Amino acid sequence: MAELDIALDGRGVATLTLNRPERHNALSAGLIAALAAAAARLGADPAVRVVVLTGAGRSFCAGGDLDWMRAQIGADVAARAGEAGRLAAMLAALDGLDKPLVGRINGQAYGGGVGLMAVCDVAVAAAGARFGLTEARLGLIPATIGPYVAARLGPAARRVFFSARLFDAAEAVALGLVARAVPAEGLDAAVEAEVAPYLACAPGAVAEAKRLLRRLAPAADAAAMAETVAALVRRWEDPESAEGIAAFFEGRAPAWARG
Repeated sequence: MAELDIALDGRGVATLTLNRPERHNALSAGLIAALAAAAARLGADPAVRVVVLTGAGRSFCAGGDLDWMRAQIGADVAARAGEAGRLAAMLAALDGLDKPLVGRINGQAYGGGVGLMAVCDVAVAAAGARFGLTEARLGLIPATIGPYVAARLGPAARRVFFSARLFDAAEAVALGLVARAVPAEGLDAAVEAEVAPYLACAPGAVAEAKRLLRRLAPAADAAAMAETVAALVRRWEDPESAEGIAAFFEGRAPAWARG
């Protein structure tokens, strides 16, 4: 089974579906590579007018796959840097997509899943979904997703960026992470309401306007990406991350947990 499903309808609306429902669509090395390749492919296809990003099953994306992250702790520095760089490049590819990117947030999103939401031009969420930048619970930080989350949330990022606190869809709207939260049965209609206006616009003008906006308000340049990659590698090297991930797999509280 492919980890990423790609479908294109007759109007030019492409839907990318994260397809690891048994792992809550967590980001594996394979899924990261597939998303980067899909961004390149869809961005170069003149038949594609809009891209919708969603998840299969009950979750949108639970963040980085913990088996993948545990492997980084045991890897050498070059391997860690390579994996962090590929994650950063995938996020940049989606953020830099010249086509409008609409998030159909069908369920929970944590860590890297929140980062995927942040690179969407607009996202709508099921009202029952929960969210969180949960990295600090594992001894990690929201590194490569950081520029996009900071750009989307602005000063409000301080409320959720380093507490690992979970929040509901209503707070996600208040934070600016999603545009609207709707009942699950209304999610498709809400997504269509975001998609349809683009289909009445000149595709070249839409692409140029999006490129202009990125230049006027960049989320991540090469220096910022390099800094976030280095920051993620440092955390993978820190004993806190080894303890946090081990505690998760062992079903216990990490050493620093209180209360």
